[in-house]
Amino acid sequence: MKKYFLLFVLLLASVIVKAQGDYNFSPYGVGFGVSTIRGYTNVAKQNNTLSGNINFTYNYSPYLPVTIELEDGRLWGGSRVTDPSKREYENNFMALYVHADLQLGQIIDYDYSSFNEAIKNLYFGGGFGFVNDNVQNQRTNLNTTSQYPTQGSYVFPGIDKSLNLAIPLRFGYEVKIYNEYDEPYIRIDLEYQHNIVFGEGLDGYDDPPSQFKNQHPDQYRNIGIVFKYNFGTIRAFTKRIRGTSF
Repeated sequence: MKKYFLLFVLLLASVIVKAQGDYNFSPYGVGFGVSTIRGYTNVAKQNNTLSGNINFTYNYSPYLPVTIELEDGRLWGGSRVTDPSKREYENNFMALYVHADLQLGQIIDYDYSSFNEAIKNLYFGGGFGFVNDNVQNQRTNLNTTSQYPTQGSYVFPGIDKSLNLAIPLRFGYEVKIYNEYDEPYIRIDLEYQHNIVFGEGLDGYDDPPSQFKNQHPDQYRNIGIVFKYNFGTIRAFTKRIRGTSF
């Protein structure tokens, strides 16, 4: 009889531990990502290039991460051949961002709902950061005009190196991979980020609007994938993280 009682206690304890695991998460994460990026600046033609990032995340909850991210990338646009003014730039930049993302799982009830379970990892977010620009561009005119009849006689205004405030606007979907205790320990984010950069530093050109189209701050976008590994002393969430669906 004692053997059966001991077996019952062990089974009950394992169920309790498993149930507790359904609510547990790790507070920290480290990771890396890669994105295809594209500028939106004052030159007409923009090219798709690549950037990479490393990041550190504090998980306020399983569905509310706050991340600091360091990005290294290359923006390229314009053309010395096809651009009407022969302007072309290449910017090997670095950016530092702090952003928070709100996933729907923070605010909806997804347990026993297949649809809510599917959308709970959708998120949107924002933050702030700084972009350190290092631009190489076509600084003097290659076209000749009546005002500038000599090639190289006009210098496009602007600067090659600058530090500018940036606002990232984000949305995406996170795939959570669970361990044997149903705790999310690996996260894969598929995301879009649009960065509004205050100033004219992304392409290095700051021509007056009377001569060139210059109606908005420089911008660029990321479409990327990010991998994160969670670690740290586990914490408990207020509801089951891995919901139960019909």
